[in-house]
Amino acid sequence: MAIKVGVVGAAGRVGTAVVEGVEAAEDLVLAAAIDKDDALSDLLDAGVEVIVDFTAPSVVMDTLEFCISHGIHCVVGTTGFDDTRYEQVRQWCAANPEVGVLIAPNFAISAVLAMAFAKQAAPYFESAEVVEYHHPNKLDAPSGTAIKTAQGIADARREAGLGAMPDKTESALAGSRGADVDGVAVHAVRMTGMVAHEEIIFGTTDQALTIRQDSFGRTSFVPGVLTGVRGVQQHLGLTVGLDSYLGL
Repeated sequence: MAIKVGVVGAAGRVGTAVVEGVEAAEDLVLAAAIDKDDALSDLLDAGVEVIVDFTAPSVVMDTLEFCISHGIHCVVGTTGFDDTRYEQVRQWCAANPEVGVLIAPNFAISAVLAMAFAKQAAPYFESAEVVEYHHPNKLDAPSGTAIKTAQGIADARREAGLGAMPDKTESALAGSRGADVDGVAVHAVRMTGMVAHEEIIFGTTDQALTIRQDSFGRTSFVPGVLTGVRGVQQHLGLTVGLDSYLGL
């Protein structure tokens, strides 16, 4: 039986692509497409089983609280999540254990693989930095993808027993070395013409490795989103990142 899907933020740039992807999938049905002027109760009226949320950090938590409390599974690509927000979602899920929630910093399969490859590479290099490139209308910096990538690199370095990276630079301008995410420098570029791109740069004596991922259009996120929609009912509670859905 087809899964009844509701898209929240359906009129947005990514939301529009998700709507088209759901409509084209034979095993899914678009039961509701809502945006800022619509009521969340429309999801209940339509019998939605799974929502996809690509909205804004200022509204996503209200949507999650509503959906989780009403037994609707959630696949979320909205940015702006931190440890405090993740913990709140875990609490809502604990109170509603029949609900699955997937929050992914990036749904592009190439981005998920890039993060996985970065974890593999991290123990073998003295230095690592992350550069992310997005369009100037993106609301947050650095991106959730870049933060998660840096955290994965830092975790892999700790597990390998590596210390701090070498860096004796004295910065004349604040921020010139980027943001510090668990000891990994992260740089955010906002530029017209970009969509979503990431470079992960590793270096050690006489050699370097660059892992680069590019999303040239927002349809690049759709296959990952649909993977989440199809699998979220089998992953109860909160899952952060698409990794486990892909067996990584």
